[in-house]
Amino acid sequence: MPLPRLSLTPDAGHGPLHGAWWPRCDALELELPSLLGALGHRLGTVVGVTVDTAAWPDVPRTVPAPGHVIEVFLSAVDIEAHTITLDCGPLGRRELLVVPPGEPAGAASWLLTTASDPGNALSAPHMLALAQANWER
Repeated sequence: MPLPRLSLTPDAGHGPLHGAWWPRCDALELELPSLLGALGHRLGTVVGVTVDTAAWPDVPRTVPAPGHVIEVFLSAVDIEAHTITLDCGPLGRRELLVVPPGEPAGAASWLLTTASDPGNALSAPHMLALAQANWER
């Protein structure tokens, strides 16, 4: 897989999100290894991820990552809709907005930039609603 389309806050951030990820497809088993490979040097070893069941309907329970296997947990909690939570062990958790793969480039660019702004206070569902209102699909 090519390098992931990813933006991160410069530090842990102060809002509900720590950045955004724009996968190319909805096959987590294909997309996640590339994401984790890109994050490895920034966040340390990711030991597990929690994903939204609506965004990833056929998600596997484990996914290979560089050097180890990641356990995948499913969440149906609305507050976690359109996010992926990365459990980085002793370094804590990081939550990323998951930009839908088919999102128009202009909307995706805005979402990636806004989600990685340390001052952003918008939730993932709110950001996606704003993007949908401002960009045609």
